[in-house]
Order: sequence, then C-alpha cells, then structure tokens
Amino acid sequence: MLEIRFHGRGGQGAVTAGELLAKAAGREGKWSQSFPKFGVERRGAPVQSYCRIDGERIKIHQELYEPDVVVVLDSSLIGPVDITSGLKEGGKVIVNTGKKPEELELGSGFEVYTVDATSVAMEIMGKPIVNTAMLGSLSKITGVVKGESLVEEVMHHFGEKLGKTNADVMMGCCEKTLNGD
Repeated sequence: MLEIRFHGRGGQGAVTAGELLAKAAGREGKWSQSFPKFGVERRGAPVQSYCRIDGERIKIHQELYEPDVVVVLDSSLIGPVDITSGLKEGGKVIVNTGKKPEELELGSGFEVYTVDATSVAMEIMGKPIVNTAMLGSLSKITGVVKGESLVEEVMHHFGEKLGKTNADVMMGCCEKTLNGD
C-alpha cells in the first residue's frame, strides 16, 4: 500500500488533489481512499489531505501517520509545519518551490524532489493553482498511477476546457521535477 500526505493551505486544492489521485487509481482498478484532515481551517490556514492506494481492498480507516510520500503545495509551510513527521525511511518528499532539493534542508533518510509548479501553472493557466501540477510530479516520481489516468480524471472532474488546461499544467510539471541526488 502507498500512503500519501498532502500539505497545503486552505483553498489551494490539497483536498481535491487527493480526491483526483484516488479516483485516477480507481480508473486503473486499484483500491483507494482519500480524505482531508479538517479542524477550524479557513482559507490560507495549513491543511492536510491523505490518500491510500493499493492493489487490494484497504481495511484501514484512520489518519495517515507514516506516509510513504509527502507532497507540499506551499513551501512556506516548511518550518511552521513538520512536513516530514512520520515519513517512512526512504520515503519521498515533493515540494513546490523554485529551490533545488539540497537547498531545503529537510533532513536525511528520504528523497527530496522539487518542482516550480507555481511558475508552470502561471505560464500555462495564468493562475498559481498547483494541485494538479503537483499530481503530475507525483505520478512521474512514484508511478503510483499513470499520467493518462490522471488526465482522464482531471478532464472528467473539471470539464473539457478547464480540464485541458489543468492537464497541460500537470504534464508540464512532469518535465520540470528535480531530484537532489
């Protein structure tokens, strides 16, 4: 089972990213779950969303405490939020930032990837909406779902025009992801 935790701010689409990923996995015949962690969050406040994907029925129904992958939609959360909390040894961290992975100083024991998803989204969409962009990087790095499945789900979720734009952003980020190794 692959467990993924998304970190973002309210209104950035971390919850939608988890839902799109889970539904794309379902398109491939995989079992999946997606759910947010909410409190008294408001637009701009830190939020978390979780996604589990497996080839077999998932019997766990609780918060994700030891993710395999952490996806960070907003790098300003690094520091105020312990984004690597519970991350499994050898896990992966994917951060939306213009910095190189080695510049983030996140610690050791896991792989760090960066992508300037904000720039890609601004260039293609004209808006700094990065949730689908980060899904493109996640797909490239983990292979948990195929890019085609994500594109199909994005098109279904957003409709033809907005779906095409989001799919273009997603594929644009696949090309720009950096690894610190």
